[in-house]
Amino acid sequence: MAGIPNFPFPYFEVQFNKEGSAADESEGSQAVSAISQGKFTDLFVVSHGWNNDMADARNLYKNLFDRVSEVLGKGSVPNLGPRRFAVLGILWPSKKFAEEDLIPSGAAGISSAVTVESIQKQLDNLKGVFDRPDADANIEKARKLVPQLENSPNAQREFADLIRSLVQKGKVNGEDASDRFFTLDGAEVMKRLGKPAFAPPSHAKPAGGASGGAAGLGNFFSGIKSAARNLLNFTTYYQMKERAGVVGRAGVNTLLRKIQSQADGIKLHLIGHSFGGRLVTATVLGPDDQQPLKVNSLTLLQAAFSHNGFAQHFDGSHDGFFRKIVSGQSVSGPIVITCTQNDRAVGLAYPLASLLSGQNASAIGDKNDVFGGIGRNGAQKTPEASDGTLLAVGGSYKFAAGKLHNLNADAIITGHSDICHNEVAYAILTAVAT
Repeated sequence: MAGIPNFPFPYFEVQFNKEGSAADESEGSQAVSAISQGKFTDLFVVSHGWNNDMADARNLYKNLFDRVSEVLGKGSVPNLGPRRFAVLGILWPSKKFAEEDLIPSGAAGISSAVTVESIQKQLDNLKGVFDRPDADANIEKARKLVPQLENSPNAQREFADLIRSLVQKGKVNGEDASDRFFTLDGAEVMKRLGKPAFAPPSHAKPAGGASGGAAGLGNFFSGIKSAARNLLNFTTYYQMKERAGVVGRAGVNTLLRKIQSQADGIKLHLIGHSFGGRLVTATVLGPDDQQPLKVNSLTLLQAAFSHNGFAQHFDGSHDGFFRKIVSGQSVSGPIVITCTQNDRAVGLAYPLASLLSGQNASAIGDKNDVFGGIGRNGAQKTPEASDGTLLAVGGSYKFAAGKLHNLNADAIITGHSDICHNEVAYAILTAVAT
């Protein structure tokens, strides 16, 4: 079983494939056996977001739990001394967005022009990402159409249809306009996505060298080439959204049920960053034919899904996709959500949904808009949610069982992957102690 050098807690790891099954069944069995025999009182289950490199994910886990260990070691959270903690790291096949300015090592800035060559490069980078057997062949067909997009409505329509064919239609909903994505005429999709999409304002400097993968979509440009890039990003977003859901609802859910059955009384604390936030939330929700998994706390660190995910009647009639978790009290302790306007990646994700819906997406995506990210705005239209602030170590939280706590992290978290802070660790441990 893979390990991480100098990890501060006993660490176990399971890798999952695109279908949501363990990549190596023996790896899962060994983890279940070791955890059940380890006499641990609490298990942290942590998932990374979009990232090509598993080493980056492991580095994220190491940095985060170094902070947890430091805060725990100083006795900053009462009554946790006798508890014995272990960590289960989830690894899943994910893909970074092609927005290079949102990737830690990317060289391009937001002012970089969208060109035929840059779109074709983006298409080349997407080969091997999608699950459909004809995906790469369709990507190549779309690549040949790029030079014609500027002047040919027929090429625009064919390009949109080819790109949408890369993904299998899953659970669509109005939270992110995925319903419009599949039903609009291809030419209309390109027309709508060709309008400029502006991010909500941010006052923070970007954090350099962070890991964990970005979740940004959209840009400041207009026109057909911009529409092509927006379409590629939204399609990649939809694929990874679906994949995170499959891995969580099927693979990780099944794994944790086995752990619960064999490690009697162990407390489960789920932590997800970026699209890993969707993965761990989907883990709690589980398959449609089962009751949701019972866990003890859920922490979403700059999670990349809709701020209406837990909502009650967010549009007047429909509940959020994960509403059942709240109404069914599947999380016995608190649900903690870090959110900040400094998260440009999450802040840019939802203006594209507004474009698909035919709205003017200029300077939108805040908590009052139907389309917005939970990592920017926290849980919205959720009666059980309250707004607070990410506090310094030793601060007094009023966490309550079964409630959602939006923690404004503007003063601490400077960007999407800047989550490894003692203040974050303190919030996690306070939720554990609640």
